[in-house]
Amino acid sequence: MKKFLVIVAGAAMLLCACKSHQQGAAIGPVTTGEDCIVQVSSGKILGYNDAGIYTFKGVPYAKAERFMPPQDPDSWEGVRKTQVYGPQAMQGQNMMWGGQPSDYDFGFQFKKELNSEDCQMLNIWTPALDGKKRPVFVWFHGGGYANGSAIFLPAQEGRALAEKGDIVVVTVNHRLNILGYIDLTALGGKYSESVNLGQQDLVKALEWIHSNISRFGGDPGCVTIGGQSGGGGKTSTLMAMPSAKGLFHRAIVQSGSTLRQQEPEQSRALGLAVVEELGLKPGPDVDLSKFTYDELVAAGNRASRKVGRGGFSPVVDGKYLVQHPFDPIAAECSRDVPMLIGSNLNEFCYTNNVPISMDEVKARLVPRLGEERFQQFVRDFESVYPGQEPKELVNTDFRTRGNVIRQATAKQALGGANAYVYLFAWKSDVNDGALAACHGMELPFMFNNVANQREMTGGTPEAYRMADVVSDAWLAFIRNGDPNCKSLPEWEPFNPEEGPTMVFDNSSELKKNHDAVLLQY
Repeated sequence: MKKFLVIVAGAAMLLCACKSHQQGAAIGPVTTGEDCIVQVSSGKILGYNDAGIYTFKGVPYAKAERFMPPQDPDSWEGVRKTQVYGPQAMQGQNMMWGGQPSDYDFGFQFKKELNSEDCQMLNIWTPALDGKKRPVFVWFHGGGYANGSAIFLPAQEGRALAEKGDIVVVTVNHRLNILGYIDLTALGGKYSESVNLGQQDLVKALEWIHSNISRFGGDPGCVTIGGQSGGGGKTSTLMAMPSAKGLFHRAIVQSGSTLRQQEPEQSRALGLAVVEELGLKPGPDVDLSKFTYDELVAAGNRASRKVGRGGFSPVVDGKYLVQHPFDPIAAECSRDVPMLIGSNLNEFCYTNNVPISMDEVKARLVPRLGEERFQQFVRDFESVYPGQEPKELVNTDFRTRGNVIRQATAKQALGGANAYVYLFAWKSDVNDGALAACHGMELPFMFNNVANQREMTGGTPEAYRMADVVSDAWLAFIRNGDPNCKSLPEWEPFNPEEGPTMVFDNSSELKKNHDAVLLQY
């Protein structure tokens, strides 16, 4: 009898382990029958049933001529197959595909995709095509305003989160770099609305979702937008765009707290300089449709050097983006939108496995801080993070974390809906801990996709437990605008006096002003 009980217990443990390690993976058949057809505003689309999660990929939400505002997509006859991801926005070769592979490349496993100017497409995962009104989570990818796509990271698959949370997940592609963020309004004529085009695409996507998501079992009155890095910047910017008001009801900003954007004087000067670099005389009759993408990029690079401006990004144009998102104050149109805002402990450190001596730390920091302030910084750091190796003095992030606090402070000062702040401190052990809690490390956890990106997380039992906790909090926020859940201690809304921050680690804890002394550096 005793031996039997041991066998049963062992089998139960094995079943639990198998279930945990299959997290995010579909177990069951894939079908493509008539039950996978949905009528949307432009026509019928055919997705597929991935073991109980209905999946639609490459669904057009808009169309646009080059440098023109987005329009409704063309209608079609019959049934359009939406079973394969659409193309990503035009962009250059990202750094992860050139040179020698690194721990960064291994951990992130970026995907290389087809580029196209016709990139306004989205992807949908839903548990059922019924009349139920499920919360909707709309994801904007990172990559700054220049690179990336909805699927350039394995973690960004929406299936696992849709299944766990009984929600609808939508991921979006949109125009980027010179095609998405040049400002040509100074030309007038047909280019008088050619500004913040990438952001206009996102608004158009939200309009499509508002009109169509109920056909996918989603609730257009319960939409959460979110993004990481550049996606967090896009989310921050939408908070100050009146055209987006009412199209979303909560917002999540991950390592992308954006307080300010370009001034129109800068962006218009850059736009005019690009036209001149193309050999054209600026004016309302200019036509930029005949140039190749590479010619536009080359002219953009020359113009950026000429005017002293690096790259293309959103601008406070006064119509689409009416003010800087959170500086000096948050936009009134964001008053009633709860926010979840945070960053990662190590952010842009991808070599945390490289030892650094205290002498090297001093050589890096004294030129910036001065000797006396450097010594005070060392003492303050030890008081906040006792017993850490010298490398942590330069590998711990303060800049992104500081912007999180400033954004949350501006949001709370507006009154209305709350902001909740987090710090993701869980460190991966893969490749001797090279990535630690780097920029993007939280993605497999909040998407409940540890199984999809084990090269980053290690796929350990600790990683799966962490994913359960983090995805529980994100799902609670998506449902209610409040991340409190049974997996965590009480999470208080942010206030600048106490600075409550949920620190995610193997043992998560709410801390108050725990690192405030370090943010002054």
